[in-house]
Amino acid sequence: MKIGCPTEIKPQEFRVGVTPSAALEAVNAGHEVIIQKGAGIGAGFDDAQYTAAGAKIIDTAEEIFASADMIVKVKEPQAVERKMLREGQVLFTYLHLAPDPEQTKDLMDSGCTAIAYETVTDRMGGLPLLAPMSEVAGKLAPQVGAWTLQKANGGRGVLMGGVPGVGPANVMVIGGGVVGTHAARVAAGMGADVTVLDRSLTRMRYLDDAFSGLFKTRYASAQNTIELAREADLIIGAVLIPGAAAPKLISKAQLAELKPGAALVDVAIDQGGCFETSKATTHQDPIYEVDGIMHYCVANMPGAVARTSTIALGNATMPFMLDLANKGWRDACAEDEHLLNGLNVHAGKLTYHAVGKALGIDVLSPRLALKQ
Repeated sequence: MKIGCPTEIKPQEFRVGVTPSAALEAVNAGHEVIIQKGAGIGAGFDDAQYTAAGAKIIDTAEEIFASADMIVKVKEPQAVERKMLREGQVLFTYLHLAPDPEQTKDLMDSGCTAIAYETVTDRMGGLPLLAPMSEVAGKLAPQVGAWTLQKANGGRGVLMGGVPGVGPANVMVIGGGVVGTHAARVAAGMGADVTVLDRSLTRMRYLDDAFSGLFKTRYASAQNTIELAREADLIIGAVLIPGAAAPKLISKAQLAELKPGAALVDVAIDQGGCFETSKATTHQDPIYEVDGIMHYCVANMPGAVARTSTIALGNATMPFMLDLANKGWRDACAEDEHLLNGLNVHAGKLTYHAVGKALGIDVLSPRLALKQ
């Protein structure tokens, strides 16, 4: 199979879909790997490293899309890239289709087979291709939240860890999954007073046992959410429903109840965001203000630490990429129900239920898609 990796073109996105290590594995397995010139530079990989791994350097994205059997990326294809996809081509990347009807339509119109990192599952019920970036985003969230809280950025001017005689920042983390756990650990490590909200009693028991009171846990009822939000300096939204649009947990009307200059960091923005007033921003212009509340809603947070993120993502995606290349997408998905869960679009049909529900589009069963 010919595996193609174009340069990411989303603003301030420095990651790359295929590392030199993954390229070497694919070449050794008998596949051809083509990398767009300079694609890895943002993550610290130069063209010579890809050449040494046996990959071929190609000048333009157009050439990559025109000749590759499978396109491997990091972020969802942008409009100009979606126009280059073709019938029968496999796209393997993050998609986040539920809040993005335009991308969904374009992918369906292209006739490609699109497999989304964020909906591939594992035997433990986890999301193995989302987890590495969730870990990165979770660890970044308190860091960018602390920056947003600085007075020069419009925030309350509160130091996360406080100083002797002055209390620390009050941090609320909504969601106790991978993102929320890492966010809580880092925020607590910075000295903040941290509370994690979740609806799973089992998960909260785990957090209490595993972290021995490093941070507090509360049940994520609507009442507890707004009561804790009123006292918070920083609120980190870390709620995920796999493949579906994120629920709106704090409304625009409720912003008036928050402390002036409080900061909201919406890690769920790729799935539409979990605050009603959230809208996607970029690393270049990351924050905005609504009713005196600062919002940080960068849609590709892990791109800020591109080398760490690229290597972590590459370690996770490489076995699946090789499986798709070695067996072809049909056999690979037929043999692995967890990879089949990643199938979102095939031959003009949507194949992921949660996206169909969010967008009001009829869905073809993934098992039936295998037969088409």
